[in-house]
Amino acid sequence: MAIAAALLLAGCGGGTQIDTGNGKAVALTKEQVQKTLPDGGAMTGWKASTRPSAVKMDKLYRSAACPIKDNAGCENSRFYGTSAFRRDDSTAVATFLIVAYDSERAAGEAYDVLWNYYGKRTGQRARTFSLGPVGEKRDARIGAFGFHGEPGTITQARVGTTLLWTMTDSTNKDKKDAVTEDSARDLATVLAERARQAQNGDTPSATL
Repeated sequence: MAIAAALLLAGCGGGTQIDTGNGKAVALTKEQVQKTLPDGGAMTGWKASTRPSAVKMDKLYRSAACPIKDNAGCENSRFYGTSAFRRDDSTAVATFLIVAYDSERAAGEAYDVLWNYYGKRTGQRARTFSLGPVGEKRDARIGAFGFHGEPGTITQARVGTTLLWTMTDSTNKDKKDAVTEDSARDLATVLAERARQAQNGDTPSATL
């Protein structure tokens, strides 16, 4: 996942509802994807380590976002975006990822394909947890991901025409509350709400 984010930076049931006036979620522009990603103003208690960036999906970025045979899951994708933060107490880092598709159908068809890959990020013994009403579909796992057993989380959600990920990692295996289900849930909720706002034609403004 760090490789995927680095590549981008080098180039630069129920839940959330989308209301665009015509009953369909819209495909986001590159600018909208970048604005959807949380910035420093949206992340109370966190410091930006990587500013929000978005790029047009091409062969390089399909390999980064969908590192599966034939880049499965990136069909009909348009843009790829990321931003990253470090908590003020320096015990946790958080990364946001977005893949924007040209339709809800394309995002929906990619969901399970990509969760089958991203969901393994937290290790074999990771457990699932509930995100609550985040997006039209959502999954989350927490486990010991770091080299010394530091905890980490991964969440994935679909909001309209987008697939969204949040990843948190602890930098201190002895500080058990550095990464929690609640903090992962809060981050996923903020990203999903910002995606909903963008697809409604509003400027994303949701904050922690």
